[in-house]
Amino acid sequence: MSEVGNWTVPQVAGLEALASQYDGYIIDLWGTVHDGVSPYPGAVECLQALHKAGKRVVMLSNAPRPAAVVAAQLEGFGVDRALYKGVMTSGQETHRQLKDKADPWFARLGSKVLHIGGVHDLGLYEGLNIQRVADVGMADFVMNTGPDLERGVATLDPYLPELRACLERKLPMICANPDRVVVKGGNRQICAGALAAFYEEQGGDVRWIGKPYPGVYQPVFDMLDVPRTRILAIGDALGTDIKGAAAVGVDSLWILGGIHQEMIGNDMALATAEAKAAGLQPTAAVHRLVW
Repeated sequence: MSEVGNWTVPQVAGLEALASQYDGYIIDLWGTVHDGVSPYPGAVECLQALHKAGKRVVMLSNAPRPAAVVAAQLEGFGVDRALYKGVMTSGQETHRQLKDKADPWFARLGSKVLHIGGVHDLGLYEGLNIQRVADVGMADFVMNTGPDLERGVATLDPYLPELRACLERKLPMICANPDRVVVKGGNRQICAGALAAFYEEQGGDVRWIGKPYPGVYQPVFDMLDVPRTRILAIGDALGTDIKGAAAVGVDSLWILGGIHQEMIGNDMALATAEAKAAGLQPTAAVHRLVW
């Protein structure tokens, strides 16, 4: 990042202040549109205003599930499918990579997978020639979609024995959700990224799929079909949403009221310090996704 001197993150009251500058919007879901339980106040109305203004919107989520599953969840939150052009997820990209096996890393994977994650993520394997196994000794690779409710979502501890067993066998791991933490209904919990970070730190071979890695963005650009200079990415996580936008060369709007809410609140000096420390320069910040 270039020297920014006395630069501070500009703050806006709502998206209307920026709307004339952009035709396409890449919008994060968890932490931006909803908190995993219900939509944030004003978020659905903001999407409706974008639609009324003729803007193109694509939802981009690090959910380790097929896009169709996430679209159905959005309907449950009151987000009509007419309000956006499409949904892209890290799970959708993971499925594509496993199906095509055009990437050499995926091409060398076997057909037996050890799944670390909840049963609600098993849609990842639909239509694939992949067999789930429960025994580490039988697995060819690990699919990490995050913690499960049975073992808990608070710490890594319940997962360490299995992760260490996988490390001993040098199993490659797919991390289908790079998020390390998420706030669900006001409660902070770990995500797949936390498990993958431990695995990688211990010498494991991890393939990360989703934001901030550029591969997940190309289908989004195809759906938006507008110049990148006219695209705004919106999300609450510096390390995935804002970093990802910078990686693919689009402007970004940082939602402060999501994952960084407890630490930053609405303190713009602190927000600026955090952005600079991360080497990032979001175009603007807003407390919530509101019009």
